[in-house]
Amino acid sequence: MKKSKLERAVIFVTGGAGFIGSNFIRYMFKNTAFKGKIINYDKLTYAGNLANLEDVAQKYGKTRYVFVKGDICDYKKVFHTLKKHAVTIIVHFAAESHVDRSICGPKDFIETNVHGTFTLLEAVRALWLCSPDKRQATDNKQSYYRFHHVSTDEVYGSLGGTGSFSETTPYDPRSPYSASKAASDHIVRAYFHTYGLAVTISNCSNNYGPYHYPEKLIPLLILNALEGKSLPVYGDGKNVRDWLYVEDHCCAVWEILRKGRPGETYNVGGNCEMKNMDVVHAVCRRLELARPAAANPALKGRKYADLVTFVKDRPGHDRRYAINASKIKRELGWKPAHDFEGGLKAAVQWYLENGGWVKKIKDASYALWLKKNYRRR
Repeated sequence: MKKSKLERAVIFVTGGAGFIGSNFIRYMFKNTAFKGKIINYDKLTYAGNLANLEDVAQKYGKTRYVFVKGDICDYKKVFHTLKKHAVTIIVHFAAESHVDRSICGPKDFIETNVHGTFTLLEAVRALWLCSPDKRQATDNKQSYYRFHHVSTDEVYGSLGGTGSFSETTPYDPRSPYSASKAASDHIVRAYFHTYGLAVTISNCSNNYGPYHYPEKLIPLLILNALEGKSLPVYGDGKNVRDWLYVEDHCCAVWEILRKGRPGETYNVGGNCEMKNMDVVHAVCRRLELARPAAANPALKGRKYADLVTFVKDRPGHDRRYAINASKIKRELGWKPAHDFEGGLKAAVQWYLENGGWVKKIKDASYALWLKKNYRRR
């Protein structure tokens, strides 16, 4: 995409009030040459909260930042919002993303991740490809329009003890969550090959960092440990994941928007494979340095590591993921700026300094739970 057009574009971010989406919006305003406008489109489910972007709304809300509450499955609202704001770029983060929740209730994952992605694609196809202005191009990176779809390494399935996922690895999803993301990836590619829509896809490894919803592993460990609660570990704790600091992921998406080729997929990883138990111990060590257990009354004389509790493994738990991110490094010049120790230090410090945010998130989640389970009859 031409530099001048990209820097002044109107970017439609789905799921912008969630963990990665809110970090991406903040990254765009603070760390890039972007001078355009961002439309944050979010349904505000349990994992989306406007508290994630209070500072951005205060600084840019009157000129360059707009929040629209909406469901990506609502075609009329999506179409109207895209048209009203003359959107030229979509960055699609919105998704149901927690594997455990997908096992208990897969319907929401199919609805949001598959049907929601289809709805977005249909809206942009109508606006960008069927309108009189047909500046769409698919054969080079100067395309005026762009649909970037954010996906996961989980679509590739499970690895053995060696090897890594590349962009050509066959899909082999094992959970309702990963299956729904795999389906959405295929639909996005189909719109490139069938309709000429300029799309890019990124498949990333496990993100962590500020504003991470507390049900995920690293924030769950941090907050449970601080409160003296158990640190649950599935199975034997030897499942392996690659860890990616969220700001590095945001940088990768920006580089794909700047230089990525339409129709291409880019794997984004942190070059940081770790067993789950090693992550648990790393969090305990970092907390001990930042807030010693001996000075934490919630520990009652225990060490953080004493809180580790092994629990029954979840169904279909993939043993190992590993990302080969050589393509994005070779073609776009991106590589992660944070190693795990540096990223974890920043994440732990952020949670220690932002207890107010944690309380807001927990209170908001509880309110949503009450609304869902105790509706008026």
